[in-house]
Amino acid sequence: MKRENAWRVFAGEFNDSTVEIKGKEEMAPSYVITPLGAKVNRLFIVGVLTDVENVSEGGDLVRAHISDPTGVFTVYSGQYQQGVTNALSDIAVPAFVAVVGKVRTYSPEEGSIYVSVRPEKIMEVSAEIRDKWIIETCKNTKDRIEAVFEAMKMEEKNAFELHKLGYSKELSEGIVAALSNYGEIDLNRYVTLIQESLQYLVPGNKELPDLESKEKTKNKKEEIVEEPKEVETEKEEEPDDKSAEIEDTVLKTIKDIEGEDGASWDDITKKCEKAGLNKDNIEEALNSLMDKGLIYEPVLGTIKTT
Repeated sequence: MKRENAWRVFAGEFNDSTVEIKGKEEMAPSYVITPLGAKVNRLFIVGVLTDVENVSEGGDLVRAHISDPTGVFTVYSGQYQQGVTNALSDIAVPAFVAVVGKVRTYSPEEGSIYVSVRPEKIMEVSAEIRDKWIIETCKNTKDRIEAVFEAMKMEEKNAFELHKLGYSKELSEGIVAALSNYGEIDLNRYVTLIQESLQYLVPGNKELPDLESKEKTKNKKEEIVEEPKEVETEKEEEPDDKSAEIEDTVLKTIKDIEGEDGASWDDITKKCEKAGLNKDNIEEALNSLMDKGLIYEPVLGTIKTT
């Protein structure tokens, strides 16, 4: 049996997944189908490891969270991956990590599904590696958006016809499964994930640059970029420069007052208010900084920089 490819998918797309295809034969792989048609059995993710905790009495099962610019991956590792579990537990958080792992699902009741990752390998990496992963994942996400857009134009959704356009067999099959299970897919949401991820790397950058890696996609670029007009209008209502300035003030405040144990949420709020910020802006900035992996909450109500 061939080894499944490890997909690059943002947490925002992965956590939206509610469709699972289970293998019918013994030892046949199962797949999670994301809304953009990624047919995922294994993942390659890079982000900020923000916490690791024991979730069993014997300590042989740990749960961890890995943050990227769009959300958080939940990772579970146990006694059957003891080496990985030990490595995960030994990493001092926060840390940039790369993980290759298999997708796991949990369905507490009919019609609901929660996705997580069981790590096969984990290692600490540099911020540069994390940034390269973001760029690659933006490219892959944009390719999937374009493929879904092409499939939506077909009278009959057909994996063979989609494959003939140059998309992989796995992606073509995944997109057909996604369209038949998710119904109407909001492409605006996933274009926005790309934009926010790129803005994280280049603050203030509002335009989605050309991420095309193949000649075949160049003619489709204009259609896809123009699709989310409503999203772009909403973005213009909020001055990005002002938001970045507020985040810089909040981040500097945390660095100024945090000790070894961090800074309390109340102290951060009080000092930022003295600097002229209101509570709503402070809270939005704190949540944004957490999403970007620049700060984390080791204990409820306490904030530390990464």
